[in-house]
Amino acid sequence: MSRRINIINNIDWITIGIYLLLVVAGWFCIYGAVYNMEEVPFWDTDYRYGKQLMWIGLSFVIALFLMLLDSKIYNYFAYHIYAILLLLLLVTIFVAPEIKGSRSWLVLGPISLQPAEFAKTGTALALAKFMSTYNFKLDNWKSLASVFLIIFIPFMMIILQNETGSALVYCSLLFVLYREGMPGIFLFMAFCLALIFIVSIRFGAEPIIAAFPDESYGLFLVILFSIFVQILLLLVYEKNHQVPRNILIGTLILFAVGVSVYKFADYPFKFTYLGYAVVVLITFYLIYNAISIRKGTYAFIALFGIVAIGFSNLSETAFNRLLPHQQTRIKVTLGMENDPKKAGYNVNQSKIAIGSGGLTGKGFLNGTQTKLKYVPEQDTDFIFCTVGEEHGFIGSVTVLSLFLFLFLRLIYLEYL
Repeated sequence: MSRRINIINNIDWITIGIYLLLVVAGWFCIYGAVYNMEEVPFWDTDYRYGKQLMWIGLSFVIALFLMLLDSKIYNYFAYHIYAILLLLLLVTIFVAPEIKGSRSWLVLGPISLQPAEFAKTGTALALAKFMSTYNFKLDNWKSLASVFLIIFIPFMMIILQNETGSALVYCSLLFVLYREGMPGIFLFMAFCLALIFIVSIRFGAEPIIAAFPDESYGLFLVILFSIFVQILLLLVYEKNHQVPRNILIGTLILFAVGVSVYKFADYPFKFTYLGYAVVVLITFYLIYNAISIRKGTYAFIALFGIVAIGFSNLSETAFNRLLPHQQTRIKVTLGMENDPKKAGYNVNQSKIAIGSGGLTGKGFLNGTQTKLKYVPEQDTDFIFCTVGEEHGFIGSVTVLSLFLFLFLRLIYLEYL
């Protein structure tokens, strides 16, 4: 009895209240998106809102059951749960039916399950158990490698299911690791690699100048960016600024010579080759300094330039392995294509729906864009357009504010 009282006392009811408000708001949005003029009861599971109502009720029962369990059970079975979910992910790759190019859903009669969603919880449990061991330290390379391996295995299995969106969610665990003491340089490097991927895809096919169509503007930008990051890291991590100063001066001189040769000597000059040469010279210079003064920081920063260029060249290969509709979505998002009738249709129509809501919206169940099915995925990926159209700017801000309050409340509880 006393344990049950402690559970109730330890519940943060403010967080629960915000969560419940979001759940209720979400269900009403789905109801508004799917609703038609027929008199169908809201609990009818043939419609999405009926199914969601069933899952909401079931989730409350599961949540109550999980709260009543002793926390030691999660610790004891963490690796078991993780292993079972990895096996389930592996099975999904081979037996799941193909749905829109993805093999990520297991169909069990009337029920469809996506193991990738459950694997997120399993991965978090395995990480928590591993990181709670006595000798664990994130600044230890073996511990850090083990942590990344726990994340990487399910990540790759989900990639093999052609479910790139779900796989990218695992990257958010980097923020958790940073909170637990992972060096910030890893988070910075992840950001740099993401930026390199975007730049490589967006500008990879564009020439630096019209005279040399085979010179990739994207690759050249990556080279300049890698040099900039190397100089920045040296300025941050080293008190002696002589090395980054030498690199900056040397880089400027080499590029000035290259531009002069192209401009005045009319020589068929390759700017990317010059970039490669500069990166190689910087790499050797940093390695020389690393050996001479026995400092590993220089070697690590030298490695970044090589990795950046290699990752840029691999980005196009990785991009080509994506499904056609995923490639098109990325191209539309990056402004490489304008496809308002196909890949960009949902985005354009959702913008129209949100914009048509105005300040206060058209009213619950009165959205024309959503009711007339102009937004095909209005009750799933594009559910927010229902909020914008029916409840306007005020409703949209309210929903976003609830998410912000929930996020800030969780941060507050973490540091309480």
